[in-house]
Amino acid sequence: MTKKEFKAESKRLLDMMIHSIYSQKEIFLRELISNASDAIDKIYYKALTDESLSFEKDRYFIKVTADKEKRTLTITDTGIGMTQEELENNLGTIAKSGSLAFKAENEAKDGHDIIGQFGVGFYSAFMVADEVTVTSKALGSDTAYRWNSKGADGYTIEPCKKAEVGTEIVLKIKENTEEDQYDEYLEEYRLKAIVKKYSDFIRYPIKMDVTESKPKEGSDSEFEQVTEEQVINSMVPIWRKNKSELTDEDYDAFYQEKRYGFDKPLKHIHISVDGMVRYNAILYIPETMPFDYYSPEYEKGLELYSSGVLIMNKCADLLPDYYSFVKGLVDSEDLSLNISREMLQHDRQLKLIAKNIKNKITSQLKSLLKDDREKYETFFGTFGRQLKYGVYSDFGANKDTLKDLLLFYSSKEQTLVTLKEYIERMPEDQKYIYYASGESYDRISKMPQTEMVLDKGYEILYFTDEVDEFAIKMLMSYEDKEFKSVSSGDLGIEADEKESAKEEEADSKDLLTYMKEMLATKVKDVRLSKRLKTHPVCLSTEGDVTIEMEKILKAMPNNQQVQADKILEINPSHSVFQALKIAFEQDKEKAELYTNLLYNQALLIEGLPLEDPIEFTNNVCKVMV
Repeated sequence: MTKKEFKAESKRLLDMMIHSIYSQKEIFLRELISNASDAIDKIYYKALTDESLSFEKDRYFIKVTADKEKRTLTITDTGIGMTQEELENNLGTIAKSGSLAFKAENEAKDGHDIIGQFGVGFYSAFMVADEVTVTSKALGSDTAYRWNSKGADGYTIEPCKKAEVGTEIVLKIKENTEEDQYDEYLEEYRLKAIVKKYSDFIRYPIKMDVTESKPKEGSDSEFEQVTEEQVINSMVPIWRKNKSELTDEDYDAFYQEKRYGFDKPLKHIHISVDGMVRYNAILYIPETMPFDYYSPEYEKGLELYSSGVLIMNKCADLLPDYYSFVKGLVDSEDLSLNISREMLQHDRQLKLIAKNIKNKITSQLKSLLKDDREKYETFFGTFGRQLKYGVYSDFGANKDTLKDLLLFYSSKEQTLVTLKEYIERMPEDQKYIYYASGESYDRISKMPQTEMVLDKGYEILYFTDEVDEFAIKMLMSYEDKEFKSVSSGDLGIEADEKESAKEEEADSKDLLTYMKEMLATKVKDVRLSKRLKTHPVCLSTEGDVTIEMEKILKAMPNNQQVQADKILEINPSHSVFQALKIAFEQDKEKAELYTNLLYNQALLIEGLPLEDPIEFTNNVCKVMV
């Protein structure tokens, strides 16, 4: 028996591995299975160049065996095995792996690739084991060797007997503590769950003895526990199959199997890229919104695999925030992984994959909008707000990507329309894209401010989401047409000002000045309106902040008391204005009463709170008696 100590730096690294590098102890099984898969791959590679070797895939497997009484967990493979020298080099020096060197010498063929290029994965076993024993017989060797270690103190190597080529790793599982229940790594259901989670798509069978309850032979009512060896991994990942082999039902079944949602996906996207960076991806656009989507608990991101091994459950860097609703996975052979499979370097390959995925999602959504409008409108009803947030966020950096995906309700068709559709049917004399903001379609359609624009035959976009105006302010224009609110002080519509209208303005100057002084703390100005036709009064605004934006900003926790510059507009053609003029000339008290009533009416029309509801109701009563 040869007893050796780890080098000082290896001791420190082993301690760090056990306590720091891996975030979850269950990762150990993934690492050991990946190494076992590697060992089988190496035989495959040798068979490509050695005519004396044949590779019959059915002969190769990995087996996981738990013994509760002895508290041991055994991982066995029928791979290439290790010589004494390889045991010392690969297991005696932490952070060195024979797989990486082997990969450098052999090019991947027929879809096979070495997984275990990560170096330190074997030592994750010490997170759950007090003692690890490795028995290995190398291909072409008559002698087997046993490597044993209880941790940082060192290891021993001695010759032993082993009938078959391959490696057996036995973990002596730790006793339970107050913080950790190590018994779970001896439970059949738990081991199956870990294998399915991380190693389901390892290309070789992973076997376990599974106990199930089955009817006794000849009896319908009596059952017995039967233990049978079963393959517990899927082996062939759906994303590596040819698209022509798969049906919509296959993709939907995979969506359910991965528990991406309880709904049926609206669309799937299957990507296979073999260029500067090689990767496969399956993405899903859900039909319904996750219940926690707009809560801090929601995590965006795609599952990230490296050569079929799960690296991260949620890789947020693969999706922009505005596509955070997308579910799915990415599997790449080209990612640079550091120390362990949990630590991903933010390298050029990852950024390139993320960029390609973003472009693919965008193009697929545009295709859906073009080819299946009903399905796209269903999607937009669920996640359209997120796209609008995407236009607004990051100072509008993504507006060009998203602007053609936006839909808004329209006054013309009372249906959802794109900005492009709006532009295409604009009259030649229309200068702006007009919009109106409010709580609902019905409420907006009754707004006094819409009258003049609609009379001109111009279409109005109805904004009912709180983010709409903020997004449009960031977008500024579409195909050189600026956006303009119907509540804007200047609508840009040339109005015929008859001589009588000018005279009315001059005759009413004193009245307007009087009203402006009365409402000096509430409005910026009082004017005769050119936009009102049938309504007596409305509020318009000047500047960038509209009334709807003011309401939204005031509702925020960090309210900055931002206010719109409000203009009270009076319809000079309405009978109410004539009554106001008479009151101003004959009864100033009544003129004050009418002014307050009109201002509060304008607030109610906009859905703004009354400053003094009791005073308002008393004023209404005064008019009634």
